[in-house]
Amino acid sequence: MGFLKPKNASKVRDDVATQFVPHNATSTQLEEHLRVARYGSFLLTDAVRPAFDLKVVPSAGWRKDNYRDGETGIEVPVIMAAQTREKLFDLFMDLLEPLGDEVDVVLETSHDSEMGKHDDLYRESMDLPILKSMLYDYEDILTNDGCTGIAVLNPRVPMEVQFDEHKLLMMYGHDLEPFIDVLQNHGLYHSDTIRFITEAEHIHSSTDDHTEQFNGLRYQIGVEFD
Repeated sequence: MGFLKPKNASKVRDDVATQFVPHNATSTQLEEHLRVARYGSFLLTDAVRPAFDLKVVPSAGWRKDNYRDGETGIEVPVIMAAQTREKLFDLFMDLLEPLGDEVDVVLETSHDSEMGKHDDLYRESMDLPILKSMLYDYEDILTNDGCTGIAVLNPRVPMEVQFDEHKLLMMYGHDLEPFIDVLQNHGLYHSDTIRFITEAEHIHSSTDDHTEQFNGLRYQIGVEFD
């Protein structure tokens, strides 16, 4: 799933992240760092934490860019956005509206994968209202699991919304204005200089309970592993 790939990402289960900690840091300092969720007015989900060095400090906002497909060479406009935890899921759900009444869904999982790898599970042709009703039941895993991501797309337009493992939102399409309207209605500000947590080393977190919840979501949407 997806077009933008994280740099220097490491999937870590149960908040074990010693590779991103200075040699002289204590286990207590690591635990304290991982407990920090608020940076100013921005509240992180449980899915991800910046590395110990804080080269990128999480913040809310969005910027516009272009994604270039490595295989076809085609460039597609993209918006990347970050939103504070308490407003994030509602923003994601509203961003789905411009896609239309019938969508395809891709679930991304790295629960049982090696670092840097994941599986994409594809489901075609779902009614958007039905999908949204399902997703509300799984808000916790979609928001707080660092090994779960989802993309919702209309290949006929084409337009796509991603809610990735880092809990960033990505919107693709040649007409991004409907997405910009939603972002502005949610009070999210545009910034050409904003940096996202994927642009530095960072720490993913997941739990066995989230793995079970993912399997439930996979069953509800109707996708299977190959």
